[in-house]
Amino acid sequence: MSDLMISDVVTEVHGRLGCITLNRPKALNALSLGMVRTLTQALRQWQADPEILAVVVRGQGKEGPFGAFCAGGDIRFFHQAALAGDTALADFFTEEYALNHLIHTYSKPYIALMDGIVMGGGMGISQGASLRVVTERTKMAMPETNIGLFPDVGGGYFLSRCPGSIGEYLGLTGHMLGAAQALAAHLADGFIESGRLANIWQTLVSTPFETGQAVEHWVHSQFGRLEVSAFPARAQLDAVFSKNTVTEMIQSLESASDIWSQDTAMALRHRSPLMLHVVLKQIRKARQMSLADDLRMERDMVHHCFHLRPTSASETVEGIRALAVDKDHTPHWQPARIEDVDLSEVDAFFASPWAAQAHPLAALN
Repeated sequence: MSDLMISDVVTEVHGRLGCITLNRPKALNALSLGMVRTLTQALRQWQADPEILAVVVRGQGKEGPFGAFCAGGDIRFFHQAALAGDTALADFFTEEYALNHLIHTYSKPYIALMDGIVMGGGMGISQGASLRVVTERTKMAMPETNIGLFPDVGGGYFLSRCPGSIGEYLGLTGHMLGAAQALAAHLADGFIESGRLANIWQTLVSTPFETGQAVEHWVHSQFGRLEVSAFPARAQLDAVFSKNTVTEMIQSLESASDIWSQDTAMALRHRSPLMLHVVLKQIRKARQMSLADDLRMERDMVHHCFHLRPTSASETVEGIRALAVDKDHTPHWQPARIEDVDLSEVDAFFASPWAAQAHPLAALN
């Protein structure tokens, strides 16, 4: 219990299982640079240890274990660091993306118990899991366009591999998924009722498993039945979000009279117009990329989020200000309309500021 009161990430070994508890419940387990480093160190150590068979990760809720997984990166830190010119901001993204790659390529079963909020950076530390478990309390999203950012942490890679045009829809709108839609979008592998998680965790840490595959197989055997929920207006979704440009998408939505089209158009009109165009290009490019190349591209993109314009004019700095700092929820996007975005500025997000060999993520493969 003393560990839980001290550390933002609790790493423990029980038998032959590596156990991780994200332990920053008041911040919904939002990731700091220190947390990224603790996770990376533990995972590398356990990967090299033949005694460790598998890893399981959960989040600490406000009332005990589970109830919240991870709400993403610490966006207030992003805002402060950007305005201060703090180099820790660059370190955060480089090390976070390297951690995402480590999880996707991990040589042992890595099981993510995604109970509660799973957004942004929380997706980054769960989408690479060998088993992605959701519950009836799961609230999953990549809502970055709402803060003038883009779905990073490998978002281009995993969103582009959703069925049909679901990835474009999720990346542009930030639509929140429950368990059934997460399964339908291929962003989860199975459903377990939240009330069973404590017993499942206890069984995992107390059972003398002999192989990592046995751990994975046992968790898989605990999956409950859940009817996979179709997306409402799925045919419309695919028709709209497969269009060539965001401008065509919004025109199509606003010319329709049904509720889904009107609600979706309204959601897009509240997002950063510039970043909507950037995200569409990101997801379409990532569809043909390896994970490592996608993460390198996203590292280029996030650099430009803070450096392409003067800091005070950054869409990301302004979006975070409106949502999390001043909390006025009225970001002043530049430009204010989807139709007025300069496509040459969109293209600039995809030009790497580094030579290939000097890229911060050059070592990923």
